[in-house]
Amino acid sequence: MFYNVENLFDINNDTLKDDDDFLPGGLMRWNFTRYNKKINSLFKTIVAAGEWKPPAVVGFCEVENRKVLEYLVYGTYLSKYNYRIIHEESPDLRGIDVCLIYRKDCADLIDYRYWIPSGIKSEEFTSRSVLYAKFVISEDTVHFIVNHWPSRRGGVLAGEDMRMKIASMVREKADSIIEASPTVAKIIIMGDFNCTPDDKVIKPLINPKGICNSLVNLSERLAGDGIGTYRYMGTWEMIDQVIVSDMLLTSNKGLYTDVNMLSIFKPDFLLKKDPKYPGFTPMSTYRGYKYQGGFSDHLPVLLDLKFR
Repeated sequence: MFYNVENLFDINNDTLKDDDDFLPGGLMRWNFTRYNKKINSLFKTIVAAGEWKPPAVVGFCEVENRKVLEYLVYGTYLSKYNYRIIHEESPDLRGIDVCLIYRKDCADLIDYRYWIPSGIKSEEFTSRSVLYAKFVISEDTVHFIVNHWPSRRGGVLAGEDMRMKIASMVREKADSIIEASPTVAKIIIMGDFNCTPDDKVIKPLINPKGICNSLVNLSERLAGDGIGTYRYMGTWEMIDQVIVSDMLLTSNKGLYTDVNMLSIFKPDFLLKKDPKYPGFTPMSTYRGYKYQGGFSDHLPVLLDLKFR
C-alpha cells in the first residue's frame, strides 16, 4: 500500500522545520483533538484496505517525523499487527518525510537507505529523499523504492528539473539491482510522483533510450480508464503510482503480480461530494484553510502480490 497522508504533523514546534502552520496557534489551528482524529482515521483506512488483514508493507509520504508514526503504529489497534518503522528525517523545508511501515510477521528487513541525486550537495537538496528498502517476503527478495517527488505548485514546470534528476537516479538504481540479479530482481517503485503516467518525466524512467523495458508502470491502465488518486479542478489524476520490474510480472516461481492487481482504495468513507465540480473528491483533512476533519486529499493505492 502507498498513501500520501496529507500533512501528518504533530502539534509540537520543530525549530529546524517550517511547521508553524500546523501548531495550535498556527494558520491551520492544528491541535491534539484534530491530530488524534487524523491518526485514528489513518488506522481505520489501513485496516479497511486490508479487509482486516492490514498490508504487509505500507509506504507513506507527508509524515512529519518518527513520533507520529509511533503514535499510529503503537498507539492504535495497529499495535497488534506487529508493524515496524523505517524513517529518517528528510531535508524537505517543511519537514515532511517519506517512510514505511512493515509487518514483522510478513516481511524481514535486510537493508534500507535514503538516496538523493548524485552531484547535488546535501545542504542544497531541499526536497524529499527517496527511500530504498530490501525485504525477504515469503522466501523471496523484494526491493521497494518509495518516492515523493517535488510539487507542481506554481505550474506544471515547477520542480520539473529536480523531478528529472530524481527520476534518472531511480532508474540508475533500479538498473543496478536488475544487472546484479537479472533473472530474479523483483522491484516495486511506488509513491507520489506529482505527475501522471504519460508525463515526460515518467516516460524515461520506464523506457530510457538504449535500455530494454525492464520496468512496467501498472498505473497506466488506471489512468487510461480516467480514474486517479487526486482530483484537481474536477479531474482525476493518477499521480500516486506503482511501477514494477517485469520479473514480478513474469516470474514462474515465488512472488508475482499482474497489471490487474493494482487498485485504488476508494470506499465511500474516503470520499465526499465535490462542492465545486460534479462527482466526488477525496475527503481531505483540510480544503484550503478550512478544516473538514477528513482523511487525506489523496486516495491510497494497493498492490496485491501472490505466490507460486
